[in-house]
Amino acid sequence: MAESYQVLEGAEPFFYEGNSVGILVSHGFTGSTQSMRPLGEAYAAQGYTVCGPRLKGHGTHYEDLEQTTYQDWVASVEEGFQWLKERCDTIFVTGLSMGGTLTLYMAEKYPEVRGIVLINAAIDIPAMKPVLQLEGTRFLDAIGSDIKKLGVTELAYEKTPVQSIKEILPFMKVVKEDLSKVSCPALIFVSDDDHVVPPDNSQTIFDHISSETKEIHHMKESYHVATLDNDQKIIIDKTLEFIKKIL
Repeated sequence: MAESYQVLEGAEPFFYEGNSVGILVSHGFTGSTQSMRPLGEAYAAQGYTVCGPRLKGHGTHYEDLEQTTYQDWVASVEEGFQWLKERCDTIFVTGLSMGGTLTLYMAEKYPEVRGIVLINAAIDIPAMKPVLQLEGTRFLDAIGSDIKKLGVTELAYEKTPVQSIKEILPFMKVVKEDLSKVSCPALIFVSDDDHVVPPDNSQTIFDHISSETKEIHHMKESYHVATLDNDQKIIIDKTLEFIKKIL
């Protein structure tokens, strides 16, 4: 049944072929590629090869998400990574929210990742934990579209499957436990006012990764979905600077 859901307009995966430097761009939990497309387009405009996979179960219908596991989301990102590896010598990974969790996972598992850029990355969301005790509830209210900028909406699900929260929680735990395995350069963006992921997640990441080159940048004008918010240009500009510095 789940296969019958159409991909929503704007939630399609995106690929831009460019030079031998690749950037893997991952969206977050219950969101879609729409949240990362402006970044992908900006990086492609600089000549980079860019891949923005649609995480399995995302960008269709929340009942579709309910059927997927965190291993499915990892597989979606690994598929994008393979696509880039066939075309590029050097690969950077960036992600928003759970996309940041996936970015950390990739850096933990694949030492060849040249550098990572995290945007409000999630490794511990205490507010989600009571959900583990829920019986008989399938869906909760949406968590998407936490944006300060007026008139901007994230293409995200209007409901959050309880089953999917039961997948993201152990995934965050696994990634958090292995933070010391991250040794590549890291650029961390954190919104001081985030209603989805507690901002202290970013400081914990900064403190526990083994990277010699790491910096944390605080964003004052954006909420959780900073890639669509007032700090979008800062994220793009600082990421491009970071990549140039490392290459």
